[in-house]
Amino acid sequence: MTQSSRIRLALVVPHIFLHKDILSDVIFSPGQLALELASGLNDYGVDVTLFTPGPIDASVRNVTSDMSYFEAELALRGDSYIDLLKKHPFTFVTLARQVQSELISSAYTAANNDEYDIVHIYTNEEDTALPFAKLCNKPVVFTHHDPFNFLVKYKNIFPKYSHLNWVSMSMAQRNTMPVNTNWVANIYHGLNHDDFRPQKSPKLDYIAYLGRIIEPKGVDLATRAVKQYNQTADVKLDLLIAGKHYSDQGSDKYWSTKIEPELDEHIKYVGFIKGKSKKANFLGNAKALIIPSTFDEPFGMVMIEALACGTPIIGLDSGAIPEVINGKNGILVSKSDSIDGTVAGLSTALKQIEDVDRDQCRSDFENRFTLERMCSEHAETYRKLTKSQAAL
Repeated sequence: MTQSSRIRLALVVPHIFLHKDILSDVIFSPGQLALELASGLNDYGVDVTLFTPGPIDASVRNVTSDMSYFEAELALRGDSYIDLLKKHPFTFVTLARQVQSELISSAYTAANNDEYDIVHIYTNEEDTALPFAKLCNKPVVFTHHDPFNFLVKYKNIFPKYSHLNWVSMSMAQRNTMPVNTNWVANIYHGLNHDDFRPQKSPKLDYIAYLGRIIEPKGVDLATRAVKQYNQTADVKLDLLIAGKHYSDQGSDKYWSTKIEPELDEHIKYVGFIKGKSKKANFLGNAKALIIPSTFDEPFGMVMIEALACGTPIIGLDSGAIPEVINGKNGILVSKSDSIDGTVAGLSTALKQIEDVDRDQCRSDFENRFTLERMCSEHAETYRKLTKSQAAL
């Protein structure tokens, strides 16, 4: 294969959410990223076949696994996929593992039959793909969408396979891998230019939070910061919290103990926002997006969605946030040794955020976080790996 020839890619997304009957009911950024990547790579000399557990609306050829296991279980119980996950999680996970194993097996087999030049295992649930990568005679590269130390099982699994080809999504993600790793690229996420654009006349009368409402995301820090700001402000700010909380699942009490009691005329929960146009409207009209995450999140799509809308970011210096906020597109707040100190830092940032140029935020997005850049860097990585394989 020459440097200029087109690459045949098997893009494998084994997560069970990649099914049109499931994806429509959940927020799953890695899945949306995979679809964007699959559609954009054609312009960069890559012919993509997308492997997903179930059928998905995609602009490329879609190969799926046998979902009859699930369908039989759903028929027996009279449940939807999401209901089965909530009511019978062990059954759901057991069936998902079977589907994922067959999907990965089919991709590796097709590559060994010379149908593909390279296999990219994209997103989480790659457990089966890791040990069998050595049986694939074409290059295999992995992208994981969590910190590598996020779950206990991750700490045991990933160090065993650090010699495989890995693409990180931030330098912060690399720091969560406890051993030396074969990093072949660091590729930040990207968005289509036109999916998120600045509002013509933004309202700018609220601070936006958009994401999961869980303790590691630090939403309670945002509520406290806005309340502290409002104590001395001539013009009060609203904090609009959008996202999913988990008060109806298991023992999660974060919403009921830390967030719901703080709701008032200026701290408001606006529900679950889904869809690019609704998210763009929500982010584009905000004075700022606040990201008070306290854990090592490897990236955060909402940050670049806000920048694409021209909306500056206030974020804590954790995970990949310092790799996105550069002083011209928002304010980075140092985590204090005390919660009160961190809240005070966020409150001070609320006073300073008007100094950030919204046009600069959009310009920064266009320079660093476009879909075109993301696809180009992936295509370059595939070419490098296939060229190395051919030289063996």
